[in-house]
Parts: sequence; structure tokens; C-alpha cells
Amino acid sequence: MDTSYPREDFLPMTSRKQDPSSTAITIGPSVVPRDHLIWSIFNTIYMNLCCFGLVALAYSVKARDRKVTGDVETARYFSSRAKCCNILATVWSLLLPLLLLALAITGVIHLSKLAQESMDFFNYKIFAYEDDRK
Repeated sequence: MDTSYPREDFLPMTSRKQDPSSTAITIGPSVVPRDHLIWSIFNTIYMNLCCFGLVALAYSVKARDRKVTGDVETARYFSSRAKCCNILATVWSLLLPLLLLALAITGVIHLSKLAQESMDFFNYKIFAYEDDRK
């Protein structure tokens, strides 16, 4: 067993001797899917509208479990489902408060106009000579 330092397999590719007659195909590591666990936890705790955050958390945990066991295709499927649920949870959680804010603003504007019209109604002079009596 050779324990000398530096080991040959840790040297850069340029310093290794290459045989010009051979062709080497380097295959990189397979792309491991993301599990979106942090995003799912955030959606579950802070913005859990229609339980999309909880569903996304379940798919994220499944994706992480499959990734650990080495089942990359199933992990990719669960990761995709977790991402979709996270997107839905985030959009709904941002859209609903904006919609409620817009409804509140338009309600306040409508009520102020209604109050102004009612004040104008009660200040309406029925007879033109009412000011002359005083």
C-alpha cells in the first residue's frame, strides 16, 4: 500500500501522463435534485395557506429520503412536486394579503364617499327662502 504524499489520484489532470493512443470519457456525477426543505419549512410555519406548505414539506422529506437511498429518479419526482407546492403556497400567501388590502382600501374610499353624500343630503335646503327667515 502506497501512502506517499501527494497521492497520484489527487494531482490535477494536467500533471498526469496521458497516453495519446487512448481516449478517456469522463462522466461527471449525476445531478442530485434539490429537496427544497428550507423553503417548505418556511411555507409551513409562516405562510400555510390551504396547507400547501405542509404538503410541500411532506414531498421535501420524501425527496430527501429517496436522495439518501440513491433513488435519484423518484427523488427528482418528489422534488418537482415539492417545488410546485412551494410555488403555490408562496403565490397564494403573497396574493391573498394584497387582495385583502386592495379590498380594504376600496371599501374605505367607498364609505367616505357615502358619508359625504349623506352629509350633503341632510344639508340640502328644501326651500330657497329658509335663509331669509333667520
